Amino acid sequence: MNARWKPVLYAVLALAMVWLLAWGGYALARSHRMTADRVRAYLHSVDFAHLQGGARVKALRELARMMNALSYEERRTARLDQEWSRWFEAMTEAEKGEFIEATMPTGFKQMIGAFEQLPAQQRKRTIENAMRRLAQARDQDDGSDLTQDQGTNRPPVVSQETLRRVTAVGLKTFYSESSAQTKAEAAPLLEELQRTMESGAMLHQR
Repeated sequence: MNARWKPVLYAVLALAMVWLLAWGGYALARSHRMTADRVRAYLHSVDFAHLQGGARVKALRELARMMNALSYEERRTARLDQEWSRWFEAMTEAEKGEFIEATMPTGFKQMIGAFEQLPAQQRKRTIENAMRRLAQARDQDDGSDLTQDQGTNRPPVVSQETLRRVTAVGLKTFYSESSAQTKAEAAPLLEELQRTMESGAMLHQR
């Protein structure tokens, strides 16, 4: 090989090596990325109701770790999955409370304080918009091809009683006085409200 082409060849090989390393790193990160499907598979694979003692603690810690590793969209999908009910029915009240506290997003309680400072009508609109987005996300995740009437007749993501309490007493009182079961039910709404507050989307609501 001509000596003057050797530097060019080395540069091409070095560039190819960099691209291979970058692609390998991306592929590795993607393969280890936490997803709602992985959480669903874990929920389905573990018979939590029959676990005892340390095995229950370990299972809950693993689930909390997985939840906290999810992106917002994946976390919302996981929260809305029906597989949750099987686990929550098997949890003690103390376990439910500890799990909810362990998986609430950072800054959640600060969000509650900021939300309470909004005018009443803006709080109401923000909750209504959050519920609409959650219903749309649930339908998309289900792969639903619903008519308008069918969509209207579907049960809400969060019960009307919970919504009534949130509206009547405010988020701060609701969160401090509610049972762990109620907090678990309201978790998708609470996280959607936090996302709205942090994104500033509520400033553009009508």
